[in-house]
Amino acid sequence: MSVLTEEAIRMMLAHHELKEKDALYLEPKQIVTPAARAYLMEKGIKLKIKGQDDDTKDTLIEQKNHHESKDGGNKKEVKEMASQEETYETLFGATLTTKPEHMTHLRGNVLVFKDHPRIALRGAIDSLEAEILVVQIIAEKQGLKQMIKDLEEIIRFIRNLLRCEVSGEPVGEFNLQGLSAEELRQHSHHPSQYYGMRHFLPNYKQGEIVVYLNKLRTLTREAELVAYKAFSNEYGQVEREDIIKAFNRLSSLFWIMMFKYLTDRYKES
Repeated sequence: MSVLTEEAIRMMLAHHELKEKDALYLEPKQIVTPAARAYLMEKGIKLKIKGQDDDTKDTLIEQKNHHESKDGGNKKEVKEMASQEETYETLFGATLTTKPEHMTHLRGNVLVFKDHPRIALRGAIDSLEAEILVVQIIAEKQGLKQMIKDLEEIIRFIRNLLRCEVSGEPVGEFNLQGLSAEELRQHSHHPSQYYGMRHFLPNYKQGEIVVYLNKLRTLTREAELVAYKAFSNEYGQVEREDIIKAFNRLSSLFWIMMFKYLTDRYKES
């Protein structure tokens, strides 16, 4: 039983044995690696099985047999029942009648493998939100009511980013803590001008709030890198610069929150 790899597909393309948006015919039961499937999807190449007609789906289709009853059964009824069954599409052209445990929803009824970059991005957003909730509890213990509100605004913001990622909608212009995307950049790069203090390297003596805000900043930068991997191709071209920019500005905002905390701007009047 042979295995088709991404490297083999690249060689076929390089030697003009295969063209983009073409069909690749496989031997029955031939295995296709996940990396190869992703690359085929990127190039718009569909998988077919040798010796079967063009209506035949690829090797990952799960077929379900419908047995007739002893008296011949009602073929029309069986056909109608089959058409009503829930089906799932994949990015590499297969149609499935059940959802495998190693796959998850990308959007609607479209399934992808659980290590898909966009699924990894959703996990990074989920982890970031979980840590923000932890910081809200710490802020509540210290009576930092405005910080709790600021963090709640951030939670709504990243939930909207997730919605935009899933739906494909643009993020659009945004404001956080009263600052536009450009103002967030300016405030984080020039704290002396806006907060009367210079940039610093966080340390434990500044207290747990600063340490936790810095952790949120680093998690946001990690999410930004995951977003870049999810929306860039091998040539560095990016689909969703709006999402990447949003994470970049959010990491700037956590610097700003540290500046505000260290200059007592979160103290109740």
